[in-house]
Amino acid sequence: MDDLAGFLRTRRSRVDPAVVGIPADSRRRVTGLRREEVAHLSGVSVDYYVRLEQGRATQPSEHVLDALARVLGLDETERGHLYRLARQRRRRVKTPGSRIRPELLRVLDLVADAPAQIMDHRLDVLAGNQLAVLLHGRPIPGLNIARHIFLEEAEHGLYADWEQCTLDVVGHLRLAVGKYPDDPRLASLIGELAMGSERFRRLWARADVRARTHGRKAYRHPLVGLLELHVENFALPDESSMELLVLSAAPGSPTEDGLRLLAGLGADGDQGAASADQELASIVDTQV
Repeated sequence: MDDLAGFLRTRRSRVDPAVVGIPADSRRRVTGLRREEVAHLSGVSVDYYVRLEQGRATQPSEHVLDALARVLGLDETERGHLYRLARQRRRRVKTPGSRIRPELLRVLDLVADAPAQIMDHRLDVLAGNQLAVLLHGRPIPGLNIARHIFLEEAEHGLYADWEQCTLDVVGHLRLAVGKYPDDPRLASLIGELAMGSERFRRLWARADVRARTHGRKAYRHPLVGLLELHVENFALPDESSMELLVLSAAPGSPTEDGLRLLAGLGADGDQGAASADQELASIVDTQV
């Protein structure tokens, strides 16, 4: 699904030769750095680096990885991804489970004024509070954010920043594949997305990786309009690969009003359902 060789090739092609002190040449036909240039700047032999890009050198040392990360200009997230890919053949990583402790479900219910949900490394939404359900406009069980964005919502759905969302999703899935290369459900999801979305195929080929921490997310909700939310990602303990996401609105903002209205609409729906149940019960009682 993912490998060290492919990652090195994509990173090499993005380095501006001038940045590493190589003069510009109008006759240059290679995008980025040549293999021999990476080898020279990293202090390894050309033959060894070629074997790395061909997947024939399986255990590069920490010193070599550090040098490659420096030459290729990797950021912290890319550097960690590089090290994980280099160690994949040394140890087998167990795919984490998706069982949620009851205590975590109680925590979700305590978050009353903001959408909150728990997601795993595949971007499956495993649980969410009432506002999360209302935000997505559908039941939480069975919701996968990657599938929702690429195959169900396309460009004109819930996500106001759809293109940015697609970059974030692909970057996250690339990291997940590097961490859990033997996860068959993750492999199946990647295949489904590649078959169904041309944009996913193009972004996946770039091999970009992105860590999710915090930032802005904008939703275009069909009932309450634009919601500009701030998302915080909290990694859950026990190496479960799960994260708690809380999407909050700035105090006094139109988005705060929108969330309050959305919660009210949900409460009205619950009351309507309860009223219908009571009416049905009364009809049954009169017929008995």
